[in-house]
Amino acid sequence: MKKKKLIFLDTETTGNDLEKDRLCQVAYEEVILQGRTDSKKSEKMKAQNFKPPIPISVKAMSITHITNKMVEKEKAFQGSKFVKDLEKVLQNNIMVAHNAKFDIAMLSNEDIKVPQFICTLRLARYLDEEQEIPEYNLQFLRYYYEVDVEVNPHSAEGDVIVLEAIFNHLFEIAQKKAPKASEEKIIERMVDISANPVLIKKFTFGKYTGERVADIVQKDRQYLNWLKKTKEEEGTDEDWLFTLKHCLK
Repeated sequence: MKKKKLIFLDTETTGNDLEKDRLCQVAYEEVILQGRTDSKKSEKMKAQNFKPPIPISVKAMSITHITNKMVEKEKAFQGSKFVKDLEKVLQNNIMVAHNAKFDIAMLSNEDIKVPQFICTLRLARYLDEEQEIPEYNLQFLRYYYEVDVEVNPHSAEGDVIVLEAIFNHLFEIAQKKAPKASEEKIIERMVDISANPVLIKKFTFGKYTGERVADIVQKDRQYLNWLKKTKEEEGTDEDWLFTLKHCLK
C-alpha cells in the first residue's frame, strides 16, 4: 500500500472572515515519512501568489505585507494549474496546518475539500497537559520550543518551514509519551485529536490569565457568557467554544 504523505500547508488571505475572504497566497510541501521523522524525504516547496476576487483588507496587508498592487497581475487561484495539483495531493494525503480550521475554510471557499488533516495548534494544546505554554500561535511556539529554522518572515512559504519544524517537535513529544507506538499509529492519533475539540484548562489571556476556566464559572459566569458570544461571532476557535459550552452547561 502506498504511504500517505503529509502536506504541510499555509495560506495568506484577504482577511479573517471564514465565509467571505479568499486566498492571495498558498504554499505547501509534500513530505514522505520513512520510518521516523528524522529520515524523511521532502519534495520541493510549492508557493504562489494569486489575485483574489475581492480586495485584500488593510488589516491583512499589515500582517502579511501582501498588497493589492503586488497581486493585481497574478492569475486567479481557481482554474490554475496550482489548484489542480493541490486538489490532487490533498485528496489522498494528510494536510498539516496550524489552526487548520481556518485554512480548511479558506480552501472550502475555493471549492477544495480536505479529507484528512492534522492541526498543530490543537496538538500543541493537547500535548501541553499542564497548560504551561502562554500562547499557541505558530511563531510563539517556534521560539518557545526553540526550533532552529531560518525563514523569510510574513510569508506562507516561511510559515510552512516553521510549521514542519513545530510538527516534528510535537511528534517527538508524542513519541516519548507512547514509545512503543509506530509512526503510523502516532499519525493516526494526531488525526483523531485534530478532528475533535480540546478542553482548555487555563486562561492564557485577559483578566483571568493563569486561572483555571472551571474556577471562573462560579466567580464570573457573566464573563464566560460574554466570551462565548464573542467566540461564536469570530467562529475560528472550536476549542474555546467547546470549553465554554462544557463549563456553562
